[in-house]
Amino acid sequence: MPTRKGHAVWRGDLKNGSGTLGTETDLLNEVPYSYPSRFQQGTGTNPEELLAAAHAACFTMAFSNILAGAGHEPTRVSTQAHVTLSTEGGAHISSIELHCEAEVPGIDVATFQRCAEEAKGGCPLSKALAAVDIQLEAKLSN
Repeated sequence: MPTRKGHAVWRGDLKNGSGTLGTETDLLNEVPYSYPSRFQQGTGTNPEELLAAAHAACFTMAFSNILAGAGHEPTRVSTQAHVTLSTEGGAHISSIELHCEAEVPGIDVATFQRCAEEAKGGCPLSKALAAVDIQLEAKLSN
């Protein structure tokens, strides 16, 4: 399996410094981040935003695979992840909420929810983030 790479450079102290980050594919290239973009509402990205996008993508792929494996190929699966950064007791990710809406022809609600929970616990990023409270809201829309 391939190893994926990202990179970051930071200059200065935490509150007054700034940095850039990128990915090996150059999808993100020299994207700015700073204390305000992470702990306030400043411009630029932050690690939590990137983690949210990655977790949403990972869960969505896992859920689609589990649904198809159960004989219910989805028409569409859309997920938003909300990553909360807390500073109480030191900076840490305190929770992640996955909000998913999917179109899955012919599936009953119980099977849909069971597959969603399986994907929540089974996707690689959920496994890596097991120390964080991960909540799931999965909605079936046909």
